[in-house]
Amino acid sequence: MSDPAVPEPAGLDLFGEPIAPAANRSASRRAEKSSRVAAATAALEYTPLAERLPTRLRMGTSTWSFSGWRGLVYADDYDESTLARQGLPAYAAHPLFRSVGVDRSYYRPLDTDTLARMRKAVSADFRFLLKAHAALMLPKSARRPVYLEGVPDVFLDADHAIRHVIDPARRVLGETLGVVLFQFSPLGSRVLAYRRELLQRLYEFLRALPVGVNYAVEWRDPEMLGADYQQMLRASGAVHGYAQHPRMPPVDAQSDIVTELDSTGGPLVVRWLLAPGRSYEAAKAAYAPFDRMVDPDPLARQKIVGLARAALAAGREVTIIVNNKAEGSAPSSIVELAREFAAPETALG
Repeated sequence: MSDPAVPEPAGLDLFGEPIAPAANRSASRRAEKSSRVAAATAALEYTPLAERLPTRLRMGTSTWSFSGWRGLVYADDYDESTLARQGLPAYAAHPLFRSVGVDRSYYRPLDTDTLARMRKAVSADFRFLLKAHAALMLPKSARRPVYLEGVPDVFLDADHAIRHVIDPARRVLGETLGVVLFQFSPLGSRVLAYRRELLQRLYEFLRALPVGVNYAVEWRDPEMLGADYQQMLRASGAVHGYAQHPRMPPVDAQSDIVTELDSTGGPLVVRWLLAPGRSYEAAKAAYAPFDRMVDPDPLARQKIVGLARAALAAGREVTIIVNNKAEGSAPSSIVELAREFAAPETALG
């Protein structure tokens, strides 16, 4: 589905580079053709594995623009700027990648030109997990990061969310919009002291959003989980976003607290984000260029697969997004997850 008000994008430059003057256009086209991102042919070896996975299971990485994925996802060395603009079609050609997280939208809402290019780059079966703009999840009392300086206070402002995030995404991405994720950063004791009031306000926010879109809520404060949170999810139609992250309990423990599997028909949303005992900065330093698994975590993998199997058995769609900082290489982690799902003794139809 495309927005009729959006001009047809020329090529797949996700950031909408300006068109070159006529005199330079031929040279620009030759340069673009020579730098076009190609998919790694080695990825095709996973086609038989992909065919053994449940159709309602979609896995992907937190973004697609990592130059260290040569031979895993991409055929050659490409800089991250080139991958960000032109790499999505090659990423989506990987047999195991049927979803991707869109982190960039957390820092600034995406314009319709960018969304249209994203939609054109993938098939109708692909699904985007779109992170909502951070300003929507930032309480007025919280310290504002640099990327939100000058942005007005729109904390849980449904009208702002609809106009700048939800409506453009559902209109332009169409069926490829899988989930809109509201990721709350650590709130601090001052905000957590008003936990019940926050849940009430979150309920009113979610209820005001358009129906027909999957919404997930993700926390970095385990204090936000509980029976009343589960009740709020059920009443609002949203789902819990399971974050495998050192600040949160393991995903199976979150499920024990939220116990939502039988209370909603929405998708299961799991993001495997960060290895235990590491900060993002330390993980980046240890794992870059993210071309191999450094710290295998089979226990976390088993917990994620177990949670997903239960959701699949209940007839739910499942989206699993993996970050490079989980084990060292998100593509390698997804291959291992796929192998566990496809194992004959545990295979699901």
